[in-house]
Amino acid sequence: MKILVGFDGTNMAKAAMALAEQHARAFGATIILAHSMVGGPDVPRRDFEIAENSLEHEKSVLRDKSMPCETIMSVRGLEAGEDLVQLANEQKVDEIVIGVRRRSKVGKIIFGSTAQYVVLNAPCPVATVK
Repeated sequence: MKILVGFDGTNMAKAAMALAEQHARAFGATIILAHSMVGGPDVPRRDFEIAENSLEHEKSVLRDKSMPCETIMSVRGLEAGEDLVQLANEQKVDEIVIGVRRRSKVGKIIFGSTAQYVVLNAPCPVATVK
């Protein structure tokens, strides 16, 4: 079993990782931590390095707990929701775990909603964490 976690280093993402860790222990799953770099190759190198270091840190934390883990740094330039759904299809994951933040309806219209896109388009069950 594979569990994909949308991870961007925020507290919401860390809460999602904690839930994914519980599910991984219960089902003997591998956790795949994925960070989508919206903006693709135009992302400043420093931002890329920060995201990469954050992923590697979380990977080492999971490995210290004897949790099987992989990381994916996606730089395709897709919106985060699209990227996570595409990664879920490519990696044949069994579950996606993402953090959500509360946003008004107007905010969702203006900024979009990664979680909404993932929930509606994912090829597998999606667990959301506040």
